[in-house]
Amino acid sequence: MENLSSVEWPPEPIVTERLVLRVSETRDRAAFVELLASPEVHTYLGGPRPRDEVERELPGVPERWPGSFVVELDGAMIGQVLLRRATGHRRPAAAGKADLGYLFLPRAWGFGYAFEACSAALGWLDGELPGEPVVLATQSANVASMRLAAKLGFTEVERFEAWGAEQWLGMRSPATPGGVLPQ
Repeated sequence: MENLSSVEWPPEPIVTERLVLRVSETRDRAAFVELLASPEVHTYLGGPRPRDEVERELPGVPERWPGSFVVELDGAMIGQVLLRRATGHRRPAAAGKADLGYLFLPRAWGFGYAFEACSAALGWLDGELPGEPVVLATQSANVASMRLAAKLGFTEVERFEAWGAEQWLGMRSPATPGGVLPQ
């Protein structure tokens, strides 16, 4: 995966009804450690990294590259939304397209924050790269992620085996206004 180096970065913070999407800052480091070392967050992502390894390897200002948004609620980081170029994707249907990813701390699950943040990030991408198709891959066993993908307007392209589990690949049509289905 590569970052979206063709876009102007960093953008102004994106403010939604409840959230702010912004670039990473030094104050986010502890939340990134928690996010990357969380067994719950990484249930469908091959497992967490050891906390001491994350703390040792994570830079002072983590994940500060084009397409990486910190999701903030009431002044604190609760997750991350990622938009990257899927140049090395193992599935031909995804290669070269923008790829959406997201990670949220367990305490932020179940409140609609992922939908709100991903919708805002996709809206930003639509403004920066109009007509850009976007892909999303998740384990088909991750029911919450599958629901979110459908709600965001992604439709199934294919299922495949990888990392010992069935994976789902979806694509959001650039023709969908804003890329989001009505609620």
